[in-house]
Amino acid sequence: MRLQHLLGLKTLARITNSKLSNCDIGTNEIIFEPIKENIEKKIDVKITTAASIGLLLQPIQIACLGFHQPTTLEISLEGGGTIGKWAPGLNYLKNVTYQIFKNTNYNIDIDIHKYGFYPKGGARTVCNIDIPREELKSIELTELGNIDLVKGQIVCSEKLKNAKVLERIKSSIEKKIKEKIEIDTDIYFEYVKSLSIGVGLSLWANSDNGAIISSGTMLGEKNISSEELGNKAADKLINYIRNEIPVDNYLSDQLIPIMGYIRKPSKIKVLEITNHTKTNLELIKHFTNREYFIDKKENHTIIELHQE
Repeated sequence: MRLQHLLGLKTLARITNSKLSNCDIGTNEIIFEPIKENIEKKIDVKITTAASIGLLLQPIQIACLGFHQPTTLEISLEGGGTIGKWAPGLNYLKNVTYQIFKNTNYNIDIDIHKYGFYPKGGARTVCNIDIPREELKSIELTELGNIDLVKGQIVCSEKLKNAKVLERIKSSIEKKIKEKIEIDTDIYFEYVKSLSIGVGLSLWANSDNGAIISSGTMLGEKNISSEELGNKAADKLINYIRNEIPVDNYLSDQLIPIMGYIRKPSKIKVLEITNHTKTNLELIKHFTNREYFIDKKENHTIIELHQE
């Protein structure tokens, strides 16, 4: 168990007044005794490190699917990381994951008041979750559809402004996408005040049938130039588009829990099945007794959850 997982569980226990066994970073087994009454409507969370806010929120957003009261939950977070390694950045969640959730009638929004990077974090964010009041719509994402615009958001510490880091990343993305797939781009970038120096970006593209494909969250690193980072992000997105994949590798494992909650059958088409996706499929099978079906093709895989 990593710190963000621990914080997520402890926050969920506070929200639901539930019992959580003594656990710490590295704990392999936990006992969580849920209580469905006296759910908190608003909670403040303090994070003293750069623990991923996106991962902290995951167990909470899954648990909220089973709440009956309150109608909304507000989580104010002081500290933590908005963009981090091996974790969904908040701009990615806001523009990709939560938009797909919205299509099922599950509404989550997050406001970023201050960005936080590794190792100090220091973000300030507010997450609002609307508890679903009606049965969620099934997820059917097996066709990419048509795409005519690639959007993106690049964020960087203002200490790197003189090096024109964001301008160079943006230019490389635009050049590669224009050369390879001839699609228009709308890339927004912003230099921000932050406790630690960092660079993060996400590219995404909305199709005409409701799919949103993305590069995922990409981080700047010392051994990667701005141009290389921009090219890597563009290449990831281009690969999904060329293979007509409507669900990127990072989104797939985030969709599995909500697919498991939805009673009607759901189906998604992915480029490959990640280890996280495999784990979530097995967990859903144990928690819901629902069977899943995997159909592996030459350049894609279909994942289907059957009717409850």
